[in-house]
Amino acid sequence: MALKFELPKSGFNFDNYNRNLILESKGLKSPKTIKTGTTIVGCVYKDGIVLGADTRATNGPIVADKNCEKIHYLAPNMYCCGAGTAADTEFTTNLISSKLELHRLATNRQSRVVTAMTMLKQMLFRYQGNIGAALVLGGYDVTGPHLYTIAPHGSTDKLPYVTMGSGSLAAMTIFENGWKKDMSREEAIEIVKDAIESGIFNDLGSGSNVDVVVITKDKTEVLRNYKRPNERVKKEQSYKYPRGTTAVLKTSIRNFVDVTEGVATPMDLS
Repeated sequence: MALKFELPKSGFNFDNYNRNLILESKGLKSPKTIKTGTTIVGCVYKDGIVLGADTRATNGPIVADKNCEKIHYLAPNMYCCGAGTAADTEFTTNLISSKLELHRLATNRQSRVVTAMTMLKQMLFRYQGNIGAALVLGGYDVTGPHLYTIAPHGSTDKLPYVTMGSGSLAAMTIFENGWKKDMSREEAIEIVKDAIESGIFNDLGSGSNVDVVVITKDKTEVLRNYKRPNERVKKEQSYKYPRGTTAVLKTSIRNFVDVTEGVATPMDLS
């Protein structure tokens, strides 16, 4: 008798749908997707790398922090922008930063960008996307400037300009339109600033200020709050209404008696 093997079904699989309904009816809550917001970008220019990020941190529909720092230190010659879950991006970059420091102490050599990229992608792949960290890694080492994107599930890209986060599509339009090879430092900073502002003004999850980091062969410049496109200004109109603008429909006055006078104390009752 020949054994019959059934090929796995292709396309969507709804085998667990009824099971999930039963679990939900017993009070078990099904997991919900988390919406995060950020715009992070990076580009290669003639002498190095320019990274940029917005500074809005959200908690659902609430702006939790207007000046959050999303460009994280990894090594003296490299920084990493983080989008996704704030705690995941911060502690993931802190962990890799400490490993790179130990590596430098052991080898007495400058950290290579590809080393940091490999450490990050291996860690994120291990957790299969459950760590919500979408990263833009930029740095300058002995082999020159390098720019990578690292997705939460571990895949990577190496490109001359990259964007990630909920405002990445708006930011990408700026790079597609204006990026060119061998830009000057000023041109690179300007296009990164424009890309972040595009995310700020076209994506509700991005906002507040523009942070920029410039990495070259000899030094790294952190330009915190390089641009403030959303400064609060004085209101153009007054929204105070003079007394009598709205009609008083009813007036009620109640006189209260001071009950503290003549109250017996425990000593009086004894």
